[in-house]
Amino acid sequence: MAKPLVIVESPAKAKTLGRFLGAKYRVEASYGHVRDLPESAADVPKEIKEKEWGRLGVDVERNFTPYYVVPGDKKKQVAHLRTAIKDASELLLATDPDREGESISWHLMQVLKPKIPVRRIVFHEITEDAVKDALANPAAVDENLVRAQESRRILDRLYGYTLSPLLWKKVQTGLSAGRVQSVAVRLIVEREEERRAFRSAVYWDLEATLQGDGREFAAALVRLGEQRVATGKDFDAQTGALKSPNVRVLDEAAAARLVDAVRAHVPWDVTAVEQKPIVERPAPPFTTSTLTQEASRKLGFSTERTMQAAQRLFQGVDIGNGEMEGLITYHRTDSTTLSDKALQESARVIRGMFGAEYYDGPRRYQTRVKNAQEAHEAIRPADFRLAPSQLEGVLDADDLKIYELVWKRTMASQMVDARVLRTTMEISATGTDGEIAVLTATGKAIEFAGFRRAYVEGSDDPAAELEEQESILPACNVGDRIHTDPSAGYGTPLGESWGDGTTAVTLLRVEPKGHETLPPARFTEASLIKELERLGIGRPSTYAPTIATIVRRGYVFRQGKALVPSFTAFAVTKLLRDHFGDFVETDFTAEMEDDLDEISRGEREWVAFLKQFYYGDRKHRGLRPAVERGEEKADYPVLDLGVEPDTGEPVRVRIGRFGPFVQVGDGGPGRTASLPEEIAPADLTSDKALDLVRAKAEGPRALGGDPATGMTVYVMSGRYGSYVQLGETPDAPPRGAKAQKPKRASLQAGMSESTVTLDEALRLLSLPRVVGTHPDDHEPITTTFGRFGPYVKHGHEFRSLESDEDVFTISLDAALALLRAPKRSRRRVAAPKKVLRELTRDGTTLRVLEGRYGPYVTDGTTNASIPRGTNPDSVTFEDAMSLLDARRDAPPARRRAGRPRMARAAANAPRGRRRAGA
Repeated sequence: MAKPLVIVESPAKAKTLGRFLGAKYRVEASYGHVRDLPESAADVPKEIKEKEWGRLGVDVERNFTPYYVVPGDKKKQVAHLRTAIKDASELLLATDPDREGESISWHLMQVLKPKIPVRRIVFHEITEDAVKDALANPAAVDENLVRAQESRRILDRLYGYTLSPLLWKKVQTGLSAGRVQSVAVRLIVEREEERRAFRSAVYWDLEATLQGDGREFAAALVRLGEQRVATGKDFDAQTGALKSPNVRVLDEAAAARLVDAVRAHVPWDVTAVEQKPIVERPAPPFTTSTLTQEASRKLGFSTERTMQAAQRLFQGVDIGNGEMEGLITYHRTDSTTLSDKALQESARVIRGMFGAEYYDGPRRYQTRVKNAQEAHEAIRPADFRLAPSQLEGVLDADDLKIYELVWKRTMASQMVDARVLRTTMEISATGTDGEIAVLTATGKAIEFAGFRRAYVEGSDDPAAELEEQESILPACNVGDRIHTDPSAGYGTPLGESWGDGTTAVTLLRVEPKGHETLPPARFTEASLIKELERLGIGRPSTYAPTIATIVRRGYVFRQGKALVPSFTAFAVTKLLRDHFGDFVETDFTAEMEDDLDEISRGEREWVAFLKQFYYGDRKHRGLRPAVERGEEKADYPVLDLGVEPDTGEPVRVRIGRFGPFVQVGDGGPGRTASLPEEIAPADLTSDKALDLVRAKAEGPRALGGDPATGMTVYVMSGRYGSYVQLGETPDAPPRGAKAQKPKRASLQAGMSESTVTLDEALRLLSLPRVVGTHPDDHEPITTTFGRFGPYVKHGHEFRSLESDEDVFTISLDAALALLRAPKRSRRRVAAPKKVLRELTRDGTTLRVLEGRYGPYVTDGTTNASIPRGTNPDSVTFEDAMSLLDARRDAPPARRRAGRPRMARAAANAPRGRRRAGA
């Protein structure tokens, strides 16, 4: 009997939906997109191969017609869906409720060409009620949303494939440009430029530590007489000079004299006390942007890690009763609204869990994001009654943390305001030459917690977050006097007669305090997303892939949470900004989003939009003519660091075949040096650059001989930092012969080229150290250093070691105990070896790994790629076995003599399931 065929994107979503729908429906997964623009020369249809625009896959001469193809890794699944549709009574397209989901549904219709009724169903949470409601209210595929998404895809193909080849010619092969990616890199580079231009300033004040009601609190100097004391904001960031003439700047000596004077003039007087009641309101429910920002601040999660957890929570999780259920609503949204049903359910749970005084009616939030797309809800729990504590031991650790954030934030958004009393106390003391020094202390007392019972929003500024914590000042009145504690050793201690005005507050100590102005903070993932959102650049689906792309392509590297641009990013940004400035302007990129929004609403014709972008008109410079002119005018971009003091020759950073390097003058022997990858552009001065050049010209420093081999041990500096080497670097081998590399080992933390000793070098070169053999399989257990620190290894098992010294000293018993203990964090430990997941059933273990060309599954013998667009975390044991079986049955792949130009373009163009400018 024929039954309806439901198609979703992923196997995990299909599994959850299948449990709700039962045997009356057949649910299949498309594994993401089933069609795309050609990604390699081999994919380009024959009829357009010879066209000038053939490599684009878009006919720029005839209404920008896209030529879609079914990728090789999707052909089997498409054939499977074509077979499934033959036995179906109707086709229900249940892809995600956004533009890309609409596009996937449209492509499925084009590929499958169904001759049965087709309906589009949309749900923002995968719960039984939501699915039933969607089935009862089907619709047609929204052509306007499809046109908007396809316009975005074509726009990004034109941008990437037109500008990237220019970067290969002018900067370095293998680089790429992207409509959103290049603007994000520009923002990061310009912040680094601000740091390079920054000049610090030093200023001093004094800080007093006082005690009252059993608590210590601090007071800081704010005025001398009627003149305000300088703070960091009073100095110019680029010159370090004072911006305002009306403030007093103290140096160290003046601050020390002032401390001596105020110590000598105790008691101090309380000259003002101000109490101000403040109402604090809760933050709105999460959007994609605010969720990723908050997870970065509170949990230290990358954007990609947060979105993977949210994807699992949306698609469905086994909550322990054998049933799959979606735990949160759709996680790609820029709306802060909640449905009436959600408002009613949250109200009931708040009253029951916190009390009636914590709820005072529904709160409705206006979406503040520029150009919010589609009528999504905010990210919220699918069932408010399911508190995070009920899911402990059920959910994966990451999933539980993200669910807890979503649940608490949504609950707090509907709770009453917090009432806070903010107190400011002004204290006066006689300073140098009788001038009155005024200090202030601030306190904050929470009178009614309100929404704070559930959740408090984090901050990108640690100082601001600290100020939000409760700090209660002791009760004081104007006219009270403050004396010293007997342990202070100066002033008159409390206890001697000072009249009725004596207060219970005592002075413990007062000290001069020096400050140095700080350069603008580098972007973190959270602050970059916040800035992109503020500027109207990108959309919920683009943030994670954009950041992942710029890190993967080497434009950015991480220092802790900070995103640091590489010198390659500087070169690319300089080239694009100098010659294609309007195409990397934030206003231009945001305007593109406005245009796409108009297309999605049916207010703008998509072909005219693409024509204006590519060819230009009277008001706009088109991309194609801009690139044609730019190829002639664009110079090789360099970063000027200064001049060599003795010769006056310029010192520059250039990008070569093997990465960035320093060049003095016109270069040549002894005039260049590679730059270590970890050095930040803002930290590289001309002096440091010249030191690198001199060190290379002088050659490596010999530390001594190795007693075991007689070879000399050298310390050197290379692209990846400083290292030690055993023996000489051999000459290049004859063509076709294998190069013999000498043994090398990187210097560890605390070591430097100038201080490392022969013994330390020999110790490093002795690694990896064999601790012993494992009693179970007699395979070796070794220790060494890796990218993420010291570790012990046995087979495919890795465990981090507590200290560097453990690499050389850990015993066999201790190593065995560590290897047998559970991993503390599966994902984090797995990262060095790029193992994403392990799937085990009936003694068989399959592994999901991150490979050079994307994620794949392996049983140790056969490898099978995971289809593009499929989240590796959603692949089940059955999915993995099916992929491996299909791979075993497939004929051997033909070897190609070379990689066509189109393939190189595809490799460097923006790609990925959630593309949109990344």
